[in-house]
Amino acid sequence: MITTLIIIGLLVITYFAFTNFYPSFGGDVSKKQKAVYAKSEQFRDGKFNNTNPVPKDLSFTETMKLVYAFFTTKVPNGRPKEDLKAVKIDSTTIANYTGQARMVWFGHSSFLLQIDGKTILLDPMFSKVAAPLDILGGNRFNKEFPLEIAKLPEIDAVIFSHDHYDHLDYKSILKIKDKTKHFYVPLGLSTHLKAWNVPSHKITELDWWQNTEFKGLNLVCTPAQHFSGRKMNNGQSTLWSSWVIQSKTENIYFSGDSGYANHFKEIGEKYGPFDLALMECGQYNEKWSDIHMMPEETAQAGIDVKANKIMPIHWAGFKLALHEWTDPIKRVTKKAKELNLEVITPRIGEQIMVKDSTNTYTDWWIGL
Repeated sequence: MITTLIIIGLLVITYFAFTNFYPSFGGDVSKKQKAVYAKSEQFRDGKFNNTNPVPKDLSFTETMKLVYAFFTTKVPNGRPKEDLKAVKIDSTTIANYTGQARMVWFGHSSFLLQIDGKTILLDPMFSKVAAPLDILGGNRFNKEFPLEIAKLPEIDAVIFSHDHYDHLDYKSILKIKDKTKHFYVPLGLSTHLKAWNVPSHKITELDWWQNTEFKGLNLVCTPAQHFSGRKMNNGQSTLWSSWVIQSKTENIYFSGDSGYANHFKEIGEKYGPFDLALMECGQYNEKWSDIHMMPEETAQAGIDVKANKIMPIHWAGFKLALHEWTDPIKRVTKKAKELNLEVITPRIGEQIMVKDSTNTYTDWWIGL
């Protein structure tokens, strides 16, 4: 018994020492910050909360069962048969672009947006594994990106939805922080950026329904139904969100990660209709459907936010759930057809014109 307790004690000490000193885990929200966040309607009992009472707090045993199932269950067609090939972009066509609003998908939930003469990144995650250490996760589906990250031009703004590893990545921040003018994040997330030496004056934190003006653009931090945390002892210490990005002529919605709930209708009523909605669709399971939508719910959420067309995101990047890698796109396109909702399905790197009314994308995932 004594030996067992000693081993457990050493493991706990090792865990806390490792998470405190290894930079990928980010920072910890201070008591002073918590006092400020207490003004938020979402902050109660020392942490951020969803409007609905989710997610359910899992016991240690339940968590271990999920982890065991994830690492031991064999999923047929869980990954593409080969690496997904990205459509390549010439860096010279990105710098100083002043044309109509357009986007480029880097896979999963990462985008380059060029709008109103500005270059913006959404949830830029460029590492091969969505985890604090490479040994803790599987490689992403695309080895190469449309453009080498080192060749990205100066970035006017970066927008993050929450602090999970498949969205906020330490190594990616190191690659872009010196060429980025400003970061826009939900409450608390600045803690991680500051820990990675991003200056405070380059960070703006927003609560749900708060907005800010950025060089003629209106950026609105809007609700999502999700959760946060980068280690076992800091869950819900930072807020999660979706975003509305508006120019004088374009209106874009970025869902971040979210379960299906009434906030989609609220956002649609306040800020819709949208030219394009980037909607989470992937890494789901009935056991955690309160924090990740099922594909059919993704299509309905597109209707709720009053989107002229949607693009399914959060798929074709990483294997983070126990479904086939093509299941999200098959199911959401089927449901969207029933709802008479347009779905666009560009390849990684393929140009997306925000206000384009023609859909010429192919079912490129077939056979892969």
